[in-house]
Amino acid sequence: MFLLFKKRILLSLIMFKPFFLFVCYGRSSKRPCEDFGSGTPRKKPARVLRIEPDSDDEKKEEKVFYFRVLLPNGITLELQVREAPTEMSVKDFAVLVRREYGRRTELPKTKRQINWSSKDLHLVDAFENKITKILDFKILKPNKSYMIRLCDGSTEEDTYKNMWDLTPDTDLLLELPQEYTFETALADLIDNSLQAVWSNQANQRRLISLELTESRITLFDTGPGMDGSYENSIGKWGKMGASLNRLSRDTGRGGKPPYLTPFFGMFGYGGPIASMHLGRRASVSSKTKESKKVYVLHLDRESLLRCSSSQQTWRTDGKVRDPLEDELRESTDGSFTKVEIFHPKMRSKSVQLLQYKLKDVYFPYIQCDEVSSTGRTMMPVEFQVNHTNLAEIEGGEVATTNLLSCNGPEFVMQLSFHVKDSDGLKAGSGKRSSLEAHARLRCVYFPVVQGKESIGRILEKLEADGYGITENFESFSRVSVRRLGRLLPDARWSWLPFMEPKASKSDRADVLKRCCFRVKCFIETDAGFNPTPSKTDLAHHHHYTIALRNFGNKPLEKDNDVHVEISKDGKKLTLLQLEKQYQEWMFQMHDRYDEEVDCGEDQPTIVIDPSDKKVMRIHKVFRRKGITWKSGQKIKILKGAYRGFHKNNVFATLEFIILEGLQGDSGGEARIICRPLNVPAESGCRLTFDKGCAGFEIRDSKPLPISVIDAGKCLSVDNTEWENQILKLQEKTTPSSIDILDAKQCQDLGIEGALPEDVVDAGHEPPEVIVAVVRPASFSSVTASKSLDQKHIMKENFEMTIEVKFKADENEKKLSHIYSGLLTPSSLKGSNGLYIFPLKKKSPDLFQKAGIYLFRFSLKESRTFSEKEVHVKALSEAANWKLQSDGKGTHSVRVGSCFPEVLSVACYDRFSNRIPFKLQTEIEMKLSSSGRAIVSQFSYDQYITRDRYTMKFKNVTVATSELDKIRPSYEATLHICSKEDSFLVAIPCAVIPGPLQRVLLRPVDFGKKLVPGMIIKELALEILDKYGNHMRKDEHIKLMVEGLQLLDKGDCFSKVDDHGCVNLSGTLKVTAGYGKPVSISVFSGDEVVFKKEFRTERRSLQVASKVPEACSAGSHLEEIIFEVINSAGQVDQDINDDEENGHSHTLLIRQNSLRGEDNVRYSFHHGRCIVRSIPLPNREGNCCFVASHSRFHELQTSIEVHVEKAINSEHQITQPRRLNKEIMLLEDSSSLKGPGTIYDNTYDGSIVPFKDSCASVDLEDRLQNLVEDICKYNRCIRQCEANVETLDMKRSNILLEMSNLGACIGLDSFHNLGCDKVMVMERIEGKADSAAAVVHRLLRSPNSEQLHLEYVNDILGVVALLGEVLTHKLSSMLSTYLGEDQMVAVVCKSRAAARALENYRTDGKVNCASAFDILAELGTSISGRYLVICLEDIRPYSQGVCTDPQRKLALPQPTLLNGETPPGFLGYAVNMIILSEEHLQLRTASGHGLRETLYYRLLGKLQVYKSREHLYQASSCIEDGGVSLDGGMMRGNGVVSVGSEEPYILFPVISLERQLPLSPEKVEKLKRIEDKKLELSQLQGQREELIKTSATYKHKLAKCKGKLAKNYKRQLEELGSPPGMYNS
Repeated sequence: MFLLFKKRILLSLIMFKPFFLFVCYGRSSKRPCEDFGSGTPRKKPARVLRIEPDSDDEKKEEKVFYFRVLLPNGITLELQVREAPTEMSVKDFAVLVRREYGRRTELPKTKRQINWSSKDLHLVDAFENKITKILDFKILKPNKSYMIRLCDGSTEEDTYKNMWDLTPDTDLLLELPQEYTFETALADLIDNSLQAVWSNQANQRRLISLELTESRITLFDTGPGMDGSYENSIGKWGKMGASLNRLSRDTGRGGKPPYLTPFFGMFGYGGPIASMHLGRRASVSSKTKESKKVYVLHLDRESLLRCSSSQQTWRTDGKVRDPLEDELRESTDGSFTKVEIFHPKMRSKSVQLLQYKLKDVYFPYIQCDEVSSTGRTMMPVEFQVNHTNLAEIEGGEVATTNLLSCNGPEFVMQLSFHVKDSDGLKAGSGKRSSLEAHARLRCVYFPVVQGKESIGRILEKLEADGYGITENFESFSRVSVRRLGRLLPDARWSWLPFMEPKASKSDRADVLKRCCFRVKCFIETDAGFNPTPSKTDLAHHHHYTIALRNFGNKPLEKDNDVHVEISKDGKKLTLLQLEKQYQEWMFQMHDRYDEEVDCGEDQPTIVIDPSDKKVMRIHKVFRRKGITWKSGQKIKILKGAYRGFHKNNVFATLEFIILEGLQGDSGGEARIICRPLNVPAESGCRLTFDKGCAGFEIRDSKPLPISVIDAGKCLSVDNTEWENQILKLQEKTTPSSIDILDAKQCQDLGIEGALPEDVVDAGHEPPEVIVAVVRPASFSSVTASKSLDQKHIMKENFEMTIEVKFKADENEKKLSHIYSGLLTPSSLKGSNGLYIFPLKKKSPDLFQKAGIYLFRFSLKESRTFSEKEVHVKALSEAANWKLQSDGKGTHSVRVGSCFPEVLSVACYDRFSNRIPFKLQTEIEMKLSSSGRAIVSQFSYDQYITRDRYTMKFKNVTVATSELDKIRPSYEATLHICSKEDSFLVAIPCAVIPGPLQRVLLRPVDFGKKLVPGMIIKELALEILDKYGNHMRKDEHIKLMVEGLQLLDKGDCFSKVDDHGCVNLSGTLKVTAGYGKPVSISVFSGDEVVFKKEFRTERRSLQVASKVPEACSAGSHLEEIIFEVINSAGQVDQDINDDEENGHSHTLLIRQNSLRGEDNVRYSFHHGRCIVRSIPLPNREGNCCFVASHSRFHELQTSIEVHVEKAINSEHQITQPRRLNKEIMLLEDSSSLKGPGTIYDNTYDGSIVPFKDSCASVDLEDRLQNLVEDICKYNRCIRQCEANVETLDMKRSNILLEMSNLGACIGLDSFHNLGCDKVMVMERIEGKADSAAAVVHRLLRSPNSEQLHLEYVNDILGVVALLGEVLTHKLSSMLSTYLGEDQMVAVVCKSRAAARALENYRTDGKVNCASAFDILAELGTSISGRYLVICLEDIRPYSQGVCTDPQRKLALPQPTLLNGETPPGFLGYAVNMIILSEEHLQLRTASGHGLRETLYYRLLGKLQVYKSREHLYQASSCIEDGGVSLDGGMMRGNGVVSVGSEEPYILFPVISLERQLPLSPEKVEKLKRIEDKKLELSQLQGQREELIKTSATYKHKLAKCKGKLAKNYKRQLEELGSPPGMYNS
């Protein structure tokens, strides 16, 4: 798939090539193409906006500024500004963007609009600097690309379309890798991370973390990171050829071995190509130390493929987000890069093996001894794979190789490569190659230890680690290559030429050859060597690679284009000098460290070689690789084991083993001496003794190194094989073939039996016996006529086996076993060597099944065998039909619907062999049950398969109206019968009624005389399908009622009973008011199949007594009689107040000024209600009373009375005229009168002159002003009171209208609507200094994460806002039960978040610098204590949850002593909390939800009942307490809460739109109720404001009255009072 993807990339890039050339050459010379950032578009040049210079005389070089603007709606806009001014306002820049946005027709049009006129319009650059006023072009460099975000104050999009341009350059077409594996792709990504972290300082963390899961690969590094700026754009990571790492590759040339400068980037496509190889979708997130935001680049293979086939650019989406906590925690400096591969194509089956391989590739960067000047092992980079540090693991090829190498000196040399003709050589990519390259070669010796090769041990360890290496000791790679410290895994070469063993005739030539196999060369190169595109090997055709691989050869001088300079230990060497030193080093290593064989198993014979005076030990017994080898043992030396054994395997006799040196000496050779089979014993080696001195001669025997045993090339031979090799008689004694005698040959022997030759019919008689003979090699077809001649039959006592197997046809590969037997030869009529197998007795039913029978005869311990086939065909006459079973016992189908399965029928002969059907086979179908026919009709599609072996029936449909005869089981049998023959197939099935189609109402005359509150005693719905069959028992039928209530039912589904009906008797209650419509609807799915509408009886409310037209103010209306009149004009006697029996009929009277009478109710008695007294207001005017039924608000009437002024003749007091201004004082203003000031008898309306002629004129003015102020405040107070009365009248009317609308919807009271979530939020926020208010504001704040409050994401909110309930009554009771402290408790998900809210000092006081005090940025603070609930610390409910969507707790129903559920039980409170979808998905670390933890902790097993009476009846089965909807509350353990209160903080009530499937009319009425509630809230605010204003005026009035009285009193005291005036 990846190769296909790569081919499409190549094809698309080739197609773009002319375009790229046009772009590159079409640019102005003043703006070089390499200065244009990765954000520059390639498909179509962006529109250029020109800003004219201030003066035409100024001719400056044209400057262009390129911008990539991220708009708030997720669109990326490309903008170019030419000749920009030094400064530009943000508004002007926004105008340019808006103009360009309108012109670009190719941009996607979204529904989201940009608020161009927003007051909060501003720009944000790549470093999160906010630009609100001026965009300074002086700090920007021309001809560069800049990324900038335009913000309008609204919420920004998460993802920006086409944010990054990834179109590659055309010169990369020849550099794309041809092959990619999982490990090489992963290494390409790690290369980028390694180069990034390498640039960190010594005190900065160098971390590369790789995490692999089934769904994601994540690579994280702490390098400098990338952002949206031009110089460090993340877009260059995803654009092939634009990577910044590619520019640093020349830095890696030269330096000091091991050349640890990880500038691996050669081509610039490692990131995108590797990520697309690993998965279909990738995401790159990066952040620099200076940037506050994380820039994200999305890569999607399918999107790139679509772009490559439809456009000339590759564009991909991006994102700008805040850094995550774990990202900042891992990166100490705040910079990082994270690559995420989604849905990876994992090819590494073992994570441990991947760790080993990655450690091999980057070993010097993980641990290195050459970096430190002290020689200590350093860890330059911290590598982690799945949170495991690679420096801490043991294993891997490099670590194993280092461990098993010898401790001796290494053979180290340095090579410098120079190009002789630098003008003529160019690299494969078209660029001039480096003129110099360096390499260090380290040759390491791996000795043989205790007789075992170290390289063999390495291979065993790698095999145990799961490497799956197919190499052996000979083919093991002797050269490995690292470039810049990175292993090239495919550079596993055999030998460099200088390492190969040279042909020599010296005595130690064999030793030198064996030593060459124990050396491995480790090559370390700098960046002068070029790798392959996949960076798995050196570039094969590169001149330096060729020179390195040929190092040691001596090519012709004219063919050598590269000069190689050799140096060792600081001295320059020639190639001959190097080879000589290398051979001497190998001999030195061999003599010091090789331990081929230390000793034998017997006492050795010491022999001194006279030629070189070496000591040799001659052994006859030794042990090697766990096997004991002895002198005289027969062995086989495999072909190619050693020199002289190249053509064939050689069989020989082991004679001696020779060990050089004395026991305990290091080094020395070990050889075995063997005599080939063709060498006689007298010509073999000889051990002689002369005068006590031993001598040894090899002669014609062959010496072999001991390594042939280690390599498995020398094997022990058993006696049978040895004898076969000596005698060469194997071919003469091996039987040639096995022959089965035919019928004639058996008849000649007097035997009746032979296998049939031709095809036979099923049921053919098998033969009694089968006779087989073994033929010698001399037997041929020419002598077949004499087949019974004894010389053509072998008489040897072989054991022959027979196997009989069967297969249905030629294509079947698997054979089934029928019979097998084993015989030795016997004699009959003078013939020996006969193998007579009984057949019929063993398998009497052998040929009854049609197919192919295979008879196989074979000799035991021999490859000779013979096979014969017998073909058996089925009979042509049919015997029966059978159903092709699909594994189902009974087929189920609805009447009128098709069988879900295709019915397949096959035809069989009498031996149960399938035979074809006739071409024209007519059938009929019947249905029966218990032997009784069921009248039915069938439709079906019949066809016969092409091979005629199967007759199939599709779309089999049955129609019948007699299913009631077989209910309730509906078990039946479907018969498929042939019309011509007596064949049939009986199929057990269950035919059940079809979908709901018809509904009949019983009784028919239902619907007459329906009155509110009435419980319908008799009503049933007869449920039928299309064919008149009653529906199945317990079938759920969806009902919808309007104006009615289903009693004791939590949902709208009812079950069908035994008679096919839904019995609604006693379960329906009329809830609609008088004269209101009532309906019953039945649904089939979402379709209404039945709807019946009725109307309740009409009633009206009238005033039966006479009401006076006019009354005095403050008087009462007495003995007012109200009557409820039915449709016949008579008083309805059934309207009788009997609250104990659930029949509440009371009268409410509302009047504008009598606000306190709203809750006074008057009882009806047999249709009449007598109101003894109705108070009238104390002011004149028309007064209106509204009387209505407390529950049925349509029963209402109004009374209007004219109120006149009341006159009291006896106590009438003439009011004095107003002082100066003609304004009356308040009633208590008489207290202001004083002696000598105003006289009751002589007062004429003016102020009496003071007796003291010296009275101050200023005092008179002050008194006059005080009187005027008192009059003014009096007027204001009266105006406020009048306005309050007007608002009260409006409020009463609104309440009445809301009550009427609520009754129409079906609610008992509009108060059931309760308070919604917004109201609860407002109440919580009203507690400004509480923790609940602060938490709520924190969670609602869009910048909550910027407060840096730890664990802010684990704060869930307040208890009251995490759930909802269905009714206001339930909300009130549960809120009262919990109390306000628990309702506003703060809920945290984790223990750490809960404990982080409060820290303490050492003295035990709260540390105010922690916890919520951080929230001071929100402008609030917290006072007092508050509760914090941690979900992780709660012991959850452990008995499981239900499968309903709300995941309710599986609590058992409470039971009384009689075993029944208490009456009035509504449910457990913990299950009556409704959770939103968001809160339903929430889980703790242990996997529990809010209901199992939080609400079970708060409510436990609290039970909810309808009324107090029900609550008290169930007290015996209440454990954790109970509440009733009418105010009862039991807290358990004998505690009962009494009294009543309305809590301030409530659970929100779910709106009716979410609770009920309301009709459009009711939805409209519900909206009107909500509007009235809003209007009522506004009136309440106005009323409170007026009362507050009136109180202010009253306070000012009291102050003025006090001042006036004080001044009068003081003045009268000074002047003296008239007699008796002061005292009066």
